Amino acid sequence: MGVSLGFHIIFAAVGIAMPLMMALAESQWLKTKRPEYLRLAKMWAKGTSIFFAVGAVSGTVLSFELGLLFPEFMKKSGALIGLPFALEGFAFFTEAIFLGIYLYGWEKVSPRAHVAAGYVVALSGLLSAVFVTLVNAWMNAPVGFSFHDGKFTDIDPARVFFSPFAFIEVVHSISAAYLAVAAIVAGIHAWALTREKTAFHLAALKISLWILIPAALIQPLSGHFAGQNVAKYQPLKFAVMEGVEKTESHVPFEIGPVQIPGLLSWLATGDTQAEVKGRDAFPQEDWPVPFVRYCFVFMVACGLLLVAVALWSVVALRKDRFSESLLKALIVVSPLGLLALEAGW
Repeated sequence: MGVSLGFHIIFAAVGIAMPLMMALAESQWLKTKRPEYLRLAKMWAKGTSIFFAVGAVSGTVLSFELGLLFPEFMKKSGALIGLPFALEGFAFFTEAIFLGIYLYGWEKVSPRAHVAAGYVVALSGLLSAVFVTLVNAWMNAPVGFSFHDGKFTDIDPARVFFSPFAFIEVVHSISAAYLAVAAIVAGIHAWALTREKTAFHLAALKISLWILIPAALIQPLSGHFAGQNVAKYQPLKFAVMEGVEKTESHVPFEIGPVQIPGLLSWLATGDTQAEVKGRDAFPQEDWPVPFVRYCFVFMVACGLLLVAVALWSVVALRKDRFSESLLKALIVVSPLGLLALEAGW
């Protein structure tokens, strides 16, 4: 299932971000009548449809795996997480219907209706991801039931949408998807611009940066609050992620050989003097594998590099001038968003 998830999330991320980019491109065409925007919208629509089709198949595989590999979990939790999964199905079919209108309706519906269909595809793709992420958030902090004699009782499905992890995990995960796809698209067109300066690639780069910049800047803030949730509800995971071996107060944050006193305590709780539980507070047989920490550190490093390039890109967009150095930086960091997404999951 890990392999299936790692494969599917690539297509899920594209299904979230690419429809928004194609709709923005068509909006720019309607506004400016510049042909490069129309070409972009049609090109990105084709890519969206291919990734959507593969994502639908790989997502179906995951739904079967949930039942086949975790039957007892699904038997007990199905009454709770069935609702967001059902709503995800509605969002998925809405996306499919309006993607069909978008792909085949260029000459059959009005321009305004056509671009509106594109935005419906973007919105329904977003909602589909939100509902699935809410299930994952619930799994991190289950609510909405009582547990007696091995059975779930007093079930309240509505509370699944309001688990302690729900809001911040949705923000962090969805913005990560936008960032990952926008970074790849920006890198592709930055590479093209280093070879030939064309209006087509410049327009594509600008649209991708409109998405990359806010998504990259949201990541550190949402990640901070997500980390605080982990520290509160899953202290062992937090200890492994941050490499905390012993339970202590006023825990420093280490950046290589440099230690900043109390910073990790503050990051975990908002109090520099607070106690942070280490791995020693938990039975050794419950310790996650060290690979968890490596993935976390790699994810954070990728995110910080993307934030730096995003800030650089803000200046370039304001001046409407992209230096060779920035274009090369965008090429280098282009895969980092997707790698961080995989490492984070």
